[in-house]
Amino acid sequence: MAATIRDVARLAGVSTSTVSRALSVPELVNAATRAKVQSAAASLGYAPNRAARGLITGRTGNLGLVLPDLANPFFPSVVKGVQARARAADVAVFVADTDEDDLAEIGLVRALAKQVDGLILCSPRSTDDELREIAAETTVVLVNRLVDDLPAVVFDHRDGMRQAVAHLVALGHRRIAWVGGPANSWSSEQRGAGLAAAAAAQGVELVEVGHFPPYYDGGMAAADQVVATGATAVITYNDLVAIGLLGRLHFRGFFVPDDLSVVGIDDIEMAAMARPTLTTVRLPKQQAGRIAVELLLSLLDIPASTERERPAHRALTGELMVRDSTADAAR
Repeated sequence: MAATIRDVARLAGVSTSTVSRALSVPELVNAATRAKVQSAAASLGYAPNRAARGLITGRTGNLGLVLPDLANPFFPSVVKGVQARARAADVAVFVADTDEDDLAEIGLVRALAKQVDGLILCSPRSTDDELREIAAETTVVLVNRLVDDLPAVVFDHRDGMRQAVAHLVALGHRRIAWVGGPANSWSSEQRGAGLAAAAAAQGVELVEVGHFPPYYDGGMAAADQVVATGATAVITYNDLVAIGLLGRLHFRGFFVPDDLSVVGIDDIEMAAMARPTLTTVRLPKQQAGRIAVELLLSLLDIPASTERERPAHRALTGELMVRDSTADAAR
């Protein structure tokens, strides 16, 4: 039989109300008593009822995480980071997938906000104005998106593109193609801008192929246009697009990297399983998830009656992973 709050109180030699306070609002209980209660609870394997605790703290003990596409291998890594940090803080996480539907995203976010203490919005597709409205209604942290002073965890896409271009230039590439992601993707815009700046700084020609869905099929659709540019190297919006591009190039009889060097972004697990293995910019996805939870919890700890000091944006740097899909420029 599972231990009850009365069992903990009996073992610790305190009242049940003291146990409740020690486990729900520990700052209201002196250190010695709190330690006795926590020790008793741990020895009995007692976990406080989340709903009952919510009546005391005014919180649900739940956080919401909204993603554009859980099938995209980029996002499960973020989820793992969010869940690991939330578990350490003894809070639960509700995950919602918008299926890349920017029209349905706001409705889903507002519905979820009623059930949680705060929200983490990962790569949201909504407009800046819509995200400001949501942030005015509930506590929000963004991941992979910047909107004014809203708290956010982002990746330094400019530096990632600098690393990728420097690598290709060192291999002798002077004409590089860019396969962008969805037109409404903030990260695609940032990656494209960073790539353009890096190409200009290195004095190489950049050919923009267009916007494509962030999936394997998007890379398949882009491949023929990449070949037509005459570029000796291509950088894609993400690894899924790059792997799709590899598939189409193989079908057409092109050899990677002999005929064309290919670079992805994200470093999903499949990047190291592709043939050839994919050179890519590794982004610290799990770290981003952990930091997002820390930012959200820090905001929730600020009393609602006071003016909240929003934490600064956190920018995480990626790392170029050189594998078999890049080589000296074709002569």
